[in-house]
Amino acid sequence: MARTLPAGLPFEWIVALRFLREGRLQTLFIIIGVAIGVAVIVFMSALLAGLQGNFIRRVLTAQAHIQLLPHQEVTRALRPASPTEQPGAIVQPPLQRLKSIDQWQAVAAQVRATPDVLVVSPLSSGSALVLRGNASRAISVNGIDPDLYYRIVDLNDKLVRGRADLGGTDILIGIDLATDLGVDIGDKLRLSTANSENAQASTLTIIGIFDLGNKGANQRSTFVARHTAQSLLGLPGGVTSLDVTVRDVYAAERIAQSIAANTGVQADSWIKSSAQFFSAISAQTTANTAIRFFVGLSVAFGIASVLVVVVVQKSREIGILRAMGISQAQILRVFLLQGGLLGLGGSLLGSSIGALALWLWQQYARNADGTPLFPLVFDPQLFGAALLLATLTGLLAAFAPALRAARLDPVVAIRG
Repeated sequence: MARTLPAGLPFEWIVALRFLREGRLQTLFIIIGVAIGVAVIVFMSALLAGLQGNFIRRVLTAQAHIQLLPHQEVTRALRPASPTEQPGAIVQPPLQRLKSIDQWQAVAAQVRATPDVLVVSPLSSGSALVLRGNASRAISVNGIDPDLYYRIVDLNDKLVRGRADLGGTDILIGIDLATDLGVDIGDKLRLSTANSENAQASTLTIIGIFDLGNKGANQRSTFVARHTAQSLLGLPGGVTSLDVTVRDVYAAERIAQSIAANTGVQADSWIKSSAQFFSAISAQTTANTAIRFFVGLSVAFGIASVLVVVVVQKSREIGILRAMGISQAQILRVFLLQGGLLGLGGSLLGSSIGALALWLWQQYARNADGTPLFPLVFDPQLFGAALLLATLTGLLAAFAPALRAARLDPVVAIRG
């Protein structure tokens, strides 16, 4: 059989390939076992990555990664405790007034210079009452700079109708608020706030109606130009928050803590504000890691068990080779090569099966409207990592059987 192998192969390769070919059935079964394990790892990893990416996109396309806020006013003491009361002062939480971030332009410039920060957008927001005939609704007025804010939340993609280029007397409202008030594009709304002094400035024209995918947000959220909101809310030149996006969404909390330490403002990341959601994502990642570990462990034990059987079956041949002058290191390499080849062959087949399963998932796992459940990315790094890890697993699994084969006494092995 050795003559059918390519010429010029090193001795260890010839022996390793010959052993694998002589035990065709064993080799076939272990390659299929490795392939199934690798296919599971590839499919589960890509599926979870797509699912998590879809969840995070849904959450973060409607909010900033980090929001910078002015510090809340501290609790003040009303009076000292009387002798009959518990020690300590009687305190009252202060009324949290609408206030601007101190020197927000300097803070924004400092944050923009922070590594991994992509966009910093000022926001002037507060509560107001919108009036339309006899109907009124409490709303949240968000004053934005469209060029910056649309790089964080692209309202153009969320428009149901109309346009999103805000002027001084324009307003964008949610589809549910439009339904409640019975208004449409071109209609005028009057906004009333405690700080509103200019009646003309508080009469705004609807230029666009959006859908944020959340009924509560669609009923309450409105968007106007920042200077319009500043006038309505009594915040001349001020902003109530700075919205920030970063390059790595999973590093948002670390970057938020760094910004808070450097600027002195309150910095809340999406990880902190959506703690339960982030915990669910982390739990999914942990579960996937555990699945991959145990699948890899089963693959390793499968390869090791087959090679242990090969060592027992080939003891006589190994003894003859040792008697002919073959070194222990060469015998060791023969069995390590078998483990690596089994891992590589199984991973190649398994990656192909995993890719096919992902393609079938994309083709047949659909929403009711025929669109894919969520996009899957065929990441070459995932397949490369699967090939490498399966091959390394095969090498590691082969080490103990290879060591046993290398230590066989030639005389004992031939007599056995």
